[in-house]
Amino acid sequence: MISKTILPRGTILTLCAVAVFSLSGCKLVKNVPEDEKAVSAGASGDEVRTGQRISDTFETRLLPYVRDRALSYQAFRTALAQGLDEAGQSHGNRGSGQGAAWNFAITDSGRIVSAKLDTRARVAELDIDGDGSADVTVQLGPVIRGNALRDIAPFYNFDDFRDQIEFAKLGRALNDQVSAMVQLPEGDLVGRRMAFTGVTPLKKADEAVLVTPISVDVLP
Repeated sequence: MISKTILPRGTILTLCAVAVFSLSGCKLVKNVPEDEKAVSAGASGDEVRTGQRISDTFETRLLPYVRDRALSYQAFRTALAQGLDEAGQSHGNRGSGQGAAWNFAITDSGRIVSAKLDTRARVAELDIDGDGSADVTVQLGPVIRGNALRDIAPFYNFDDFRDQIEFAKLGRALNDQVSAMVQLPEGDLVGRRMAFTGVTPLKKADEAVLVTPISVDVLP
């Protein structure tokens, strides 16, 4: 036979009250995986969003976009002869903000007439047309200046960013990506040929051509 214990009514009410009070003071917290946590809309979320943009666009959109639109140096100069704005509207993309540069994709090769390699902002000057003087300067990193890679691409729209600071972070991150891709041979580069594909920004048609490359190949 199973014995039953009958609690007094007062005791039952007290236990119920304690149970209700305890539950009301508890908060159930869902264990959310790290990759599902919300990204901050503020500055603390910039790095996450920038990394995701790089992952989503660098290989699949930016590099093909530059390669597909790249002009030879001669074709680039021919287009500029018609006027910078005309050339930009046909072949380039303008950065955000008043007075922003037009950005053009170009691809070619030339003889290296000068190379500055004793700095973190390494560069090589190339003679493309064979007259012995430099026509373009190619940035070789690891420090790469400017935002040409960001500004050539219409899919990097300033309105999609938190502010100018986050927009600038993307420009630096893109430069870091291409800088890591540049591999140079040992020894002096002067006199050797270099093939390149990249982007140059221009605010004036006669401005010096400074290329941020997406590919560099030093030939014998």
